[in-house]
Amino acid sequence: MRALCWEGAGALAVREVPDPELRNAHDMIVRVRRSVTCGGDLPLLAGRVPEAAAGEVLGHEFLGEVVEVGPEVRRHRVADRVVVGAAVACGACWFCRQGLLACCDNGTSGPAAEPAWGQPAAGCYGRPARLGGFAGGHAEFVRVPYADVGAFAVPEGVDDDRAVFAADAAPAGWHGVALGGVAPGDVVAVWGAGAVGQLTAAAAVARGAARVLVVDEHHDRLGMAARHTGAEPLDHRSVDVLAELRERSGGRGPDVCVDASGPPPGPARRPTGGPDAGTALREAVHACRKGGTVVVLGGGTEFVDRFPLGAVTDKGLAVRGGSRAGPGAIPALLDRMARGELVTEHLATHRLPLDRGADGYALFRDRADGCVRAVFTP
Repeated sequence: MRALCWEGAGALAVREVPDPELRNAHDMIVRVRRSVTCGGDLPLLAGRVPEAAAGEVLGHEFLGEVVEVGPEVRRHRVADRVVVGAAVACGACWFCRQGLLACCDNGTSGPAAEPAWGQPAAGCYGRPARLGGFAGGHAEFVRVPYADVGAFAVPEGVDDDRAVFAADAAPAGWHGVALGGVAPGDVVAVWGAGAVGQLTAAAAVARGAARVLVVDEHHDRLGMAARHTGAEPLDHRSVDVLAELRERSGGRGPDVCVDASGPPPGPARRPTGGPDAGTALREAVHACRKGGTVVVLGGGTEFVDRFPLGAVTDKGLAVRGGSRAGPGAIPALLDRMARGELVTEHLATHRLPLDRGADGYALFRDRADGCVRAVFTP
């Protein structure tokens, strides 16, 4: 089959790779209909993941049609249209039983389940095998392990371009506001107006936030966030963000601040010396009201120098983090999509065949031509 693979030194190429096969009774094989670029892929493309090897198949947000199921799969049948959550979880370990599927102990596929932080998280598609990942969804076919846990039938009437964002971007946004405990009447500020940032803003509005503000520097993305979520845009190049946030929150600062800016697209950052990935996070900490909550979504394997720990302690802030959401929220999000309460297809600004995957990632990485997300069809 054809798949979009990382070739090293930032290069991508579509190559022939072996067709996936069932390996366990709970596996199924999905024929991919849509797959989407994501900021979580940028550290690998920029060479910041030393465990990666040439030939890794990318992509962790995808939707497709079931073509084969293992004997223990109960919820899916051949020809079902399904969206697959980015996090691979077993559904049975201690963490999964607590509802923490993104922290699953058994979701990784290889021996390198202990990342730099000392404990494994759930598996993920499109990640290097030596990090316990699985072959990704930028391919014609994908093996889906623990199919009854991580794959969900797409309701009739929800088209592929909308439903594919239920794989990761929409769950991430909903996860962010859940971590922040967003409540009716809150003021919420979101750093980053990409797909996850916009869907975080939409989730905050859905939870009854009184005001939602989105901070970014790209006018096209800020305009999209305003049109589709009702959020108030703040261009940090032309306004004093901290002053504006205080002004629009009764002088206190936002109740919840979410860093959805994602990992930087450029070369590796270092724990000492040179720039780091913490600009938005530091601003969120300084902006948040006393006793408020700061949420960090994603961020890759970056270090953050000059972190304002004193502000966290003196202001009594809660800091919550989440690399990715577990698949538990996906059915409710698909129901919202079916009712027209959650619209996401506008985020698919560029649609390309898989053979042009390298072009799509270049547009996405450089935010060129107004690209928010590129969607591929095999």
